[in-house]
Amino acid sequence: MESIVSFFRGIPQFLQKVTSELRKVRWPRKNELTKYTITVITTIIIFGIFFTLIDLGISFLLELILY
Repeated sequence: MESIVSFFRGIPQFLQKVTSELRKVRWPRKNELTKYTITVITTIIIFGIFFTLIDLGISFLLELILY
């Protein structure tokens, strides 16, 4: 029972530490965020096309072998 009470007593200190750490974060500027977003979306598209082509190639080869 005491461990539960000590857990709830530690919550305010934990939240203060979290708030303190979040103040130290340097958030990206709008132009950085746009650049990063475009990079991520482009990478996802390229990998999507790559894995689709690989999947189609393997499927084609398996059809040739099995049928």
